[in-house]
Amino acid sequence: MFNDSIKRIGFCCKYLEEDQTQKPKILKEKQQMYTEKSTTRLWCNNNPDKAEQKLLDCVEHNMQSAYNLVEYVSTLPENMRMVRLGSNQIPMATEPTWRYVFEDKTVIKELEKGFSKVGELARDKDVRISFHPGQFCVLASDKPDVVERSIDEFEYHANMVRWMGFGKEFMDFKTNVHISGRQGYQGIINILDKLSPEARNTIAIENDEMCWGLDESLQLEKHVALVLDIHHHWIRDEEYIQANDDRVKRVIDSWRGVRPTLHYSYSRDEWLPEPSVLGANHQHGDMHDINNLLDVGCKKQKLRAHSDFYPNEQVNDWALSFWQDFDIQCEAKAKNLASKQLYEQAIDLKLCQTT
Repeated sequence: MFNDSIKRIGFCCKYLEEDQTQKPKILKEKQQMYTEKSTTRLWCNNNPDKAEQKLLDCVEHNMQSAYNLVEYVSTLPENMRMVRLGSNQIPMATEPTWRYVFEDKTVIKELEKGFSKVGELARDKDVRISFHPGQFCVLASDKPDVVERSIDEFEYHANMVRWMGFGKEFMDFKTNVHISGRQGYQGIINILDKLSPEARNTIAIENDEMCWGLDESLQLEKHVALVLDIHHHWIRDEEYIQANDDRVKRVIDSWRGVRPTLHYSYSRDEWLPEPSVLGANHQHGDMHDINNLLDVGCKKQKLRAHSDFYPNEQVNDWALSFWQDFDIQCEAKAKNLASKQLYEQAIDLKLCQTT
């Protein structure tokens, strides 16, 4: 279990070098040490004699890169020791044709050994780690076959959680998904008893920006932990929710005493209009009223896209107002470079001390 008396700002899945002007080959080699490799079903099907070894090579690399990523994060200030691991650690693990590769007992032992090292390092260095299964994990689908495949995908993550030594207590590790499917929150309730203990202990539900927002997610507050995505809420519900909102308190309570996680992203600049378009009183750096953006022709579909960094200090201040009660997972495209930027603003605001 991580030390949840420490508030954290983290990033997702990939490491980026600070100096992006290095020669592409050198840059790729440095960053690949911390980034998972994968392959495709098409490649495997077209190269059946090479596919098994390719998959095993990918996994060997990915276990080491996950270890390297956690090790890198462990060197950061304690308030930055949080990272989401990529979900494609074991390519084709749930693909019917190729999953047999990872059902071999010898391979399973190697997986247990490799992932246990990642978990031990995270606990030893107090790095908070998590997963976020992708868009095809639709646990609340109205199609039974999709639900079955989605549970399989979620349990694939639970296996890695188990091998890393987590999932023993409620929310000692976070694996968050969206409600997604047409059955809504009731669909999530319906599958909870079908999950393994590790999956049940680590499942968290995040509000999305299109269909199932915070109010819908709160229907699950007594069943699972809830992840508040403030950018999603801004887009879907068209408001800057405040840290003292009663709904935020309910999100916190859903974690049953464990420090909750919040997701933060910002719309890409190319989809935001110049201040002059919004009126004479609007200036660069103002917090955008989404209704004004929609009135001048901005589309929510475009506003969903995540920026590389966090260019708006006022919006950053708003996001950091939640930090007293939430760890902040940065979903900006610049990964660790963006989380460092937000952390430095937190220092400037004297919200933490450098360590």
